[in-house]
Amino acid sequence: MLRAIIVEDEYLAREELAYLVDQHSTIEIVASFEDGLEAFKYLQDHEVDVVFLDIQVPSIDGLLLAKNLHKSSHPPHIVFVTAYKEFAVEAFELEAFDYILKPYNEPRLISLLQKLEHAGRLQPSQGTEPSGEGSPSQNRTVNLVKGERIIVTPCEQIYYVEADEKLTHVYTRTDRYVMTMTISEFVSRLPAEGFFRCHRSYCVNINKIREIVPWFNSTYLIRLHDLPFEVPVSRSNIKAFRQLMRL
Repeated sequence: MLRAIIVEDEYLAREELAYLVDQHSTIEIVASFEDGLEAFKYLQDHEVDVVFLDIQVPSIDGLLLAKNLHKSSHPPHIVFVTAYKEFAVEAFELEAFDYILKPYNEPRLISLLQKLEHAGRLQPSQGTEPSGEGSPSQNRTVNLVKGERIIVTPCEQIYYVEADEKLTHVYTRTDRYVMTMTISEFVSRLPAEGFFRCHRSYCVNINKIREIVPWFNSTYLIRLHDLPFEVPVSRSNIKAFRQLMRL
């Protein structure tokens, strides 16, 4: 799954873009920023695959931020989202992936998202380390926090995880843990072959699935062994889920 951030100082435009990305792709929006400098600071410590970038944002404008990102060793795909046509030439000189005008044209944006996902399948995600010894995706245990204690927990004991804004709730058969990180950050610590991100807010241990129940809009609810909670599968993840479960 591709990881992306949005850098956009208009609240409604930011929310609309996040909604459209969620509805029409499996791309995960891991953070949003109103300010170019704040986004730049974030990207010093976090790798993402895509940056949706407005040009006129405070502190550092979008073109300057893109120039800095273009120089990095693993630059993300830059998608400019702007109301101004006149910056298109300069944007593509920076090898921007695309240039989308506001207000958003939904079919045009859907086409862009499909291109991004296709590009992501052709090369490893920049937010994911190569598989091999030492890669976080190969870990068989994860540290869970309970009060002042750190519980070293086998990943196979985790049934599902749930996003709660910037927190993540982790559920085992007998307990719930609250982690002070986003769900994307936590999921990156789990073995990729054993867990499936079935929804923007949920990730499930596929070995704990007991029953798959048809739900509205051709989606599913997942019922787990030992726990009464039902985990939803979002429409954007339904195709991957069917392939995974051979439905």
